[in-house]
Amino acid sequence: MSIKTNLDSISSKLPSHVTLVAVSKTKPVETIMEAYDAGHKIFGENKVQEMVEKYEQMPKDIDWHMIGHLQRNKVKYMASFVRLIHGVDNFKLLKEINKQAKKHDRVIDCLFQIKIAEEDSKFGMSAKDAKAIIASDAFSELENIRITGVMGMATFTNDETQIKQEFNVLKQTFEDLKRLETRNFKPETISMGMSGDYQLAIACGSTMIRVGSSIFGARNYQ
Repeated sequence: MSIKTNLDSISSKLPSHVTLVAVSKTKPVETIMEAYDAGHKIFGENKVQEMVEKYEQMPKDIDWHMIGHLQRNKVKYMASFVRLIHGVDNFKLLKEINKQAKKHDRVIDCLFQIKIAEEDSKFGMSAKDAKAIIASDAFSELENIRITGVMGMATFTNDETQIKQEFNVLKQTFEDLKRLETRNFKPETISMGMSGDYQLAIACGSTMIRVGSSIFGARNYQ
């Protein structure tokens, strides 16, 4: 199956309110260009350096999403172009994104990463942490970021009941936080669901899915 065929197949089944992020991590520019030439312009990377290299080589009308765990010292490298940062899991990181966005006279959209999985390896903040940030004076002073929703990763398991339960927790967290809307907290996105579980995620309320192997095929990790 070609990348275009895979994209068309997935896109044709998606409700109109769901955004597809094609996860292009570890894939070469030529492969990603196949997806671009098929009309897709939203790509997700989980390493800043890799995203910067691809940004420099590829057309400039692409929306680049940072979907991996982000270290504060790496924000500056992508602050001039990144479209959405999915994995904001603490206030210090948010402050750094705001600082770097200001240097480029931009407002960078971000998602709060909420920990919904039982695995220790998954990053994220609690709903309580998110509420505390939104309510703080320090958050209200950040003028170059906008939180546009939440992101979560379910436990890596074949237990569909557990995955569904965790997705429902994220949806409920989104609904709870939505009541706290402020100038720079405008929640509209629920980013959850990957190649193996995106249909379940959509059924549970996802508005943005992150799909890689179902589009590009299996990954070749070096």
